[in-house]
Amino acid sequence: MNDTFKIVSLYCFSPFLEKELFNLRDKLVKFEDQGLTGLIILAEEGINGTICGKENIVNIFHRELRNFLRAQDLNEKISFSEKKIFKKLKIKIKAEIVTMGVNGISPEKKSGIYVDYEQWNNLLTNENTIVIDTRNHYEVSLGSFENAINPNLKNFREFPDWLDKNLKKITNDNEDINIAMFCTGGIRCEKATSLLLEKGYQNTYHLKGGILKYLENVPSNRNKYKGECYVFDERVSLDNNLKKGSYSICHACGMPLSAEDKKKLHYIEGVQCHYCIEKFTDADRARFAERQKQIEDKIEK
Repeated sequence: MNDTFKIVSLYCFSPFLEKELFNLRDKLVKFEDQGLTGLIILAEEGINGTICGKENIVNIFHRELRNFLRAQDLNEKISFSEKKIFKKLKIKIKAEIVTMGVNGISPEKKSGIYVDYEQWNNLLTNENTIVIDTRNHYEVSLGSFENAINPNLKNFREFPDWLDKNLKKITNDNEDINIAMFCTGGIRCEKATSLLLEKGYQNTYHLKGGILKYLENVPSNRNKYKGECYVFDERVSLDNNLKKGSYSICHACGMPLSAEDKKKLHYIEGVQCHYCIEKFTDADRARFAERQKQIEDKIEK
């Protein structure tokens, strides 16, 4: 493991004072000088992010967080990579650690029932359960659990509106039905269960640690996740062994691309793909082409 980088994805809903957030940011950002990279979001409702670095530095950073949070559960998901998956360490203070845009939602006070992979697999085969994927549409396109409902979201902020328009129809207005939700690391589905409880749906469940923790723990013969899992870093996707997957990114529009996507007629590396052929002007594409040329020249040197 000496030549690898440790990656820890984490989150915690825990109330902070605004002053505490700035103090924590100033303390944590100093770890960039020790080679730590990643993205951490701080808000008055908690903390969310992913860090990457040599194992000893990641462990020290992790201890600082646990001390600050008074040893609360950080919902850690751990993997390793031969390369750094972020270029820098960014620590941002925002209104929410995952943006839903609904006032009064507090997962720290009220959220659904955590389930581990064994309980989750049982829910997947329960006829009184509907399963909802709370991720964005492009994440779902890489993989999901069989028969999970895809709300086709552009972003998580659209989820409350989707619920209002669709949930009664999906549940046949039965508030006693089991509603099981999941996402990449557990944070979006946890917040979603808090919203559902506010709407009166008591039998709400969420996959603890999300897909990443599921893949970390589930034996291969019990794995019910099909496809790859999108991640918000330079790996783009992970396979069922939490190794870098087969997808890459369109550097024009940011959409994940399979090997087949890159064989399509309109694909030009760094310039455009079939998702964004109509989204940019010729001037934009000329700028993207120049950027790609600079990247290639740098690699050749």
